[in-house]
Amino acid sequence: MLENQKFKPASVIGPLGEALTLDSLPPPDTTRWVVRRKAEVVAAVTGGLLTADEACERYNLSFEEFASWQRAVDRAGMPGLRVTRVQHYRTIFDA
Repeated sequence: MLENQKFKPASVIGPLGEALTLDSLPPPDTTRWVVRRKAEVVAAVTGGLLTADEACERYNLSFEEFASWQRAVDRAGMPGLRVTRVQHYRTIFDA
């Protein structure tokens, strides 16, 4: 294998324990980002199915938006991705 080629798994474990593949990820034209869909994209990047750059390009996200999803999952799990809870978690973790 060449140095610039990296192994990408065919599937990764999703946030609910299911197998995620490129085909089972949210469609690229997704505009309504519910908690589960955000968590699936974060899991895909964490597991190596996509790079963060690929996810941002595929879903037309800014890197900052995607990074905020990753931080929310790291800090509070899937509940941290709820829009109604964002301010609550910011208060806890930014203090």
